[in-house]
Amino acid sequence: MAQPIPQPHPLPPVPQPAPPPVRGGAAARGLRAIGGPPPPRPDLAQTLLAEGSVTAEVLARAQAVAGPGDKALADLLLAEGAIAEPALTAALARQWALPQLDPRRDGARPDPRLIDAMGAATCLRHALLPWRQAGAVTLLAAARPSVFLTRRDEIEAALGPCALALAPEAQIRAALLDCRATRLARAAEAQAPAATSCRGSDPRRAAEAALLALLAAAIWLIVAPLTALALLAAAVLGLLVAVQALKLAALVAAIWPAPAFAPPEPPGPALARAEAARLPFVSVMVPMFREPDIAPRLLARLGQLDYPRHRLEVLLVIEACDHTTRAALAGAGLPGWMRVVSVPAGPVQTKPRALNYALNLCRGSVIGVWDAEDAPDPGQIRAVAARFATAPEDVVCLQGILDFYNPATNWLARMFTIEYAAWFRLFLPGLARLGLVVPLGGTTLFFRRRALEALGGWDAHNVTEDADLGLRIARAGLRTELIATVTREEANCRTIPWVKQRSRWQKGFLMTWAAHMRAPRALWRDLGGRRFLGLQVLLAGTVGQALFAPLLWSFWLIAAGLPHPLQAVLPPAGLRAMVALFLLAEAATLAAGAIATRGPAHRHLWPWMPLLHLYNMLGTLSAWKALREIVVKPFYWDKTQHGIYDADPAAVPEATLPRPAA
Repeated sequence: MAQPIPQPHPLPPVPQPAPPPVRGGAAARGLRAIGGPPPPRPDLAQTLLAEGSVTAEVLARAQAVAGPGDKALADLLLAEGAIAEPALTAALARQWALPQLDPRRDGARPDPRLIDAMGAATCLRHALLPWRQAGAVTLLAAARPSVFLTRRDEIEAALGPCALALAPEAQIRAALLDCRATRLARAAEAQAPAATSCRGSDPRRAAEAALLALLAAAIWLIVAPLTALALLAAAVLGLLVAVQALKLAALVAAIWPAPAFAPPEPPGPALARAEAARLPFVSVMVPMFREPDIAPRLLARLGQLDYPRHRLEVLLVIEACDHTTRAALAGAGLPGWMRVVSVPAGPVQTKPRALNYALNLCRGSVIGVWDAEDAPDPGQIRAVAARFATAPEDVVCLQGILDFYNPATNWLARMFTIEYAAWFRLFLPGLARLGLVVPLGGTTLFFRRRALEALGGWDAHNVTEDADLGLRIARAGLRTELIATVTREEANCRTIPWVKQRSRWQKGFLMTWAAHMRAPRALWRDLGGRRFLGLQVLLAGTVGQALFAPLLWSFWLIAAGLPHPLQAVLPPAGLRAMVALFLLAEAATLAAGAIATRGPAHRHLWPWMPLLHLYNMLGTLSAWKALREIVVKPFYWDKTQHGIYDADPAAVPEATLPRPAA
């Protein structure tokens, strides 16, 4: 992993008096379109220094970190709390000889037609507020004059000649959302392509189909019980063979001839290339819902990130109705590079809908997602920036490794840790190396923004929006890579909450499979035969195996000398082959777990490996719960509560932290 570049100490906050507000009407008087090259002007540092807004020492250290350019300096001073936003806006107005606009005054509102002409999402991303039109000239408020100059052709193509005023970004954002928050929220619900979205699902038809299938199975079992059981057992055995074959292929691909993680470049050249193009601005969204207790710990963990604060923003995404989390965040003292995004209420209330809405408020070219309980590696974003700087353009998503910081809580936490180690360190890297569809995890995801928007973001009606997005990435001919950076989170180690969480994942797998299989020929055409078949095993096969596993378990009765309904029709050779298959499947599961946990941070879990068989039985219980929910309440989000068995990752010795397998 690339080593962080040493940076100066954080800038001390300097209290700034707020300048007197300027009425919107004052900025509108004497409008003139901006034309020709800008007049000579002092740079921002000189303006701030002359006014005494920031000390020379603070400016010197800020310029050393931010590099050339007024915008980078302004962003850094705000991120570090060295200047208040109103004071910065006033300094920029004096530097550029521009008027200020206060959208909060006089009860005035911007013209929504002008916002729609540019697009509300574009206005939010670049902090631009089309305000009024006077004749042929449009008054436009901006937080940074340089943004207007950079995008001037695009802006004036939509609005015509513009007269520029300045306003704080927070005020611009608030004014835009006052006008267009509801419209953005509705768009977030239908952002994913309709052809593959779960919003086209008909629960009534699904319920009718399920009832008919159950009725047909019951009649078949009554009329021809042996035949029905034999054919069902053969089908389930076929699923077992297919799933185990896929797991073994992924296991071999992941460990041979070398680990399948995205190969890190030498630290010097990789970071040099990333720095040469200026580190990308990264926006990371953290969806939160009813998590007041975890908020302070989350802020402490994210505060350890090693990435320039003026190139990073963290959006804490909460629902408008979540007053407890809002109150906790309000008292947490958020730094300048973190802010809260409130998602308006709507007919669905899901994590992917919240992500779609918050994406409009992100400024970054790289978009990331963390969960509320996450503790990412401090150097994670630098590693992501370096990899995106060197990866081919078709690599549009980087998936990090997930691990747990509380594996010693109980046996369920240990089993969960073993399972996650095998999934993220072997199975997913193996799928990526084989060129198969990679079902994304819900956190430690980073996307190239343009590709994410072109794909339609997340499906707001899918409870495993991550797996669906991974499939849509593959269908578009793009790629996901696993990257060797670790995020630790809290293992869900209570039995009933574990079953609820797992059933949501399994329900989402089935929903994703059903949505994309509406047009199987198109899916085959997009993926090709090999990836199409792999997808059937990955989504439908794994859930189907969990559903019907009890039928396979029943054959151990024969091995134990007890009677079984199919014993009369099963020849001895068939029984021996079946026992061998069962033993091989168990051996493959144990081998994958042992290889994934062979590092010093996980080796203590080896004695617990034999309990994986009992642990997997919980998956059958959750699968039947998932099947019921997909019929009666397909869009229900069974939320996992965090912070129950939380540990302070900063207190864990560095030598014991989970790392990617070598």
